[in-house]
Amino acid sequence: MDHEADAYRTDLMTITRFVLNEQSKYPESRGDFSILLSHIVLGCKFVCTAVNKAGLAKLIGLAGETNVQGEEQKKLDVLSNEVFVKALVSSGRTCILVSEEDEEATFVEHSKRGRYCVVFDPLDGSSNIDCGVSIGTIFGIYMVKDDHDPTLDDVLQPGKHMLAAGYCMYGSSCTLVLSTGEGVNGFTLDPSLGEFILTHPDIKIPKKGKIYSVNEGNAKNWDAPTAKYVEKCKFPKDGSSPKSLRYIGSMVADVHRTLLYGGIFLYPADKKSPNGKLRVLYEVFPMSFLMEQAGGQAFTGKQRALELIPEKIHERSPIFLGSYDDVEEIKALYAAEVKGE
Repeated sequence: MDHEADAYRTDLMTITRFVLNEQSKYPESRGDFSILLSHIVLGCKFVCTAVNKAGLAKLIGLAGETNVQGEEQKKLDVLSNEVFVKALVSSGRTCILVSEEDEEATFVEHSKRGRYCVVFDPLDGSSNIDCGVSIGTIFGIYMVKDDHDPTLDDVLQPGKHMLAAGYCMYGSSCTLVLSTGEGVNGFTLDPSLGEFILTHPDIKIPKKGKIYSVNEGNAKNWDAPTAKYVEKCKFPKDGSSPKSLRYIGSMVADVHRTLLYGGIFLYPADKKSPNGKLRVLYEVFPMSFLMEQAGGQAFTGKQRALELIPEKIHERSPIFLGSYDDVEEIKALYAAEVKGE
C-alpha cells in the first residue's frame, strides 16, 4: 500500500457520502435512515473526544451511582448515555430507545417521534478507561410498523429483524464498523477533517481463524462443550497448531479483532451466570448481525443468536461468534451433548 500517495488522496469516501450512495439505491427512501445514522455518528464523535480527554478532564472518577446491571457508573458512561439519548431524540426519527444505562426504555415524545427503535450500549468496557484499553459504543436499529403506537414489543424482536447494526471503537484510532444488511464496512475518523473515512470496505471474516478469545478465569464453572472446545484449541488432537489466546475484556475490542483476523469470541453460560453475561439487545444482537454479514456465525449454545426472541430489554445470553468453521465446531460439541443426554 502506498501510504504517501494515500495521505494525499483527494477522492474520500466519507460515511455521509457512503450512506447517501446506499440511499440512492432505494428511490422510495425519504432519507430518514440517513438522518438517524448521521446523529449516531455525531454521538460517536462526541464520545471519542470525551474519551480522549477523560484523564485530563477528571471524567474518569465514579459518578457515585450504580446502573441497572449493578456496575458502578463512571462519569463517562453517564455522559455518553446523555449524548446518545439527546442525539437520537433530536434526530426526530426515533420512537423507542433502549440503553444499557437506563432501567426502562425511553419513549420519545409524540412531536419528535419517528419510526425507528435504537438499542445501544453507550460505552461498553468503561471499567477499562483508567488503563487505556479500547472501549466502544454498540448499537442496533429496528423499524416500527406505522400502524400502531410503539410498545416494548417493537423492541423485543429477534435480531434477524434488525435493519442495521454497528459499533464505534475508541482506541489507537476511532473506528466505526457498520452494516445496513448488505455487508460490513469500516470507517476511521480522520481527526484533521472530523470525518469518518471508509478504510475497511466490505469486511469479510476469514473462514477459519487461529485465535480464541474467552475469559479463562471462569473455566471451573464452564459446561462440558465449552471446556472441550477450549481444550481442543490448546491441545489439538489432529496435529494442527494450537490456537492463540487473546482476551482484552472489552467486547468491542475483542469482536473487532475477531472480525478482522478471524477466530472465535466466546462468552459462555456458566454456573455463576447460567444465562451468560452479555446483554441480548445491545451486545449480542448487533455483534451477531455484523458477524453474519461478514460471513461468520453467531450461536448461543442452543440456537442461531439472531433467532433468539428476548422477553426483557436487559435480558442476557451466552454467545459464541466468529469464523464460520470455528463456530461450526462448537455447534457440533453442543449437538453431541444434547444427543448424549
